[in-house]
Amino acid sequence: MKKYLIFSIMGLIVLSFSAKAQIQQGNVLVGGNFANLSLGLDNSKVFSVDLTPKAAWFIQDNVALGGYVNFGLQSAHNSSTTTNYGVGALGRYYTGKDVEVLRHGRFFGEATVGVGGINVSDGGGHTNGLDFSFGPGFAYFVTPSIGLETMLKYNGVGGFGNAGYQSTLGLSFGLQVYLPGKGTARKIKNDIR
Repeated sequence: MKKYLIFSIMGLIVLSFSAKAQIQQGNVLVGGNFANLSLGLDNSKVFSVDLTPKAAWFIQDNVALGGYVNFGLQSAHNSSTTTNYGVGALGRYYTGKDVEVLRHGRFFGEATVGVGGINVSDGGGHTNGLDFSFGPGFAYFVTPSIGLETMLKYNGVGGFGNAGYQSTLGLSFGLQVYLPGKGTARKIKNDIR
């Protein structure tokens, strides 16, 4: 019973933190987003995955700058294969207050710019060049250092190839880990004493 009570109290303390602690200056965001995760079980046997790992540093409260890498693959039985890739910079801005509906949630906007491409096998369209995206998202902090999120983003690639411009609108889900920077770790250590 004592163990249960101790774990319950620790859980309540962890859940009582506001989202502000994660998104303050000096902290680091590391994680990724997952989109188009599917595996077709019928005759078409479609396989699709899109992974975007990212890292960013909070240069001031609510504002993070960093980088991303993207790789996507979509393939179907007896059909063409589509690969997409990208690498570049990202920026995020979180809203100023916790969302009232979900006490530990924050809306944010994210924009990226870099180099990327979309290439379709078997004579499909190819575009390689400027890769950019932007859109809103929502992060729900399950603990002070882990956020589950969803984003709706417009993704565009313009440049060279037989298709000069390609774009998509995608819904993705992600998991981000918010690590304290040196200043935040020092403050927590002093608060514990």
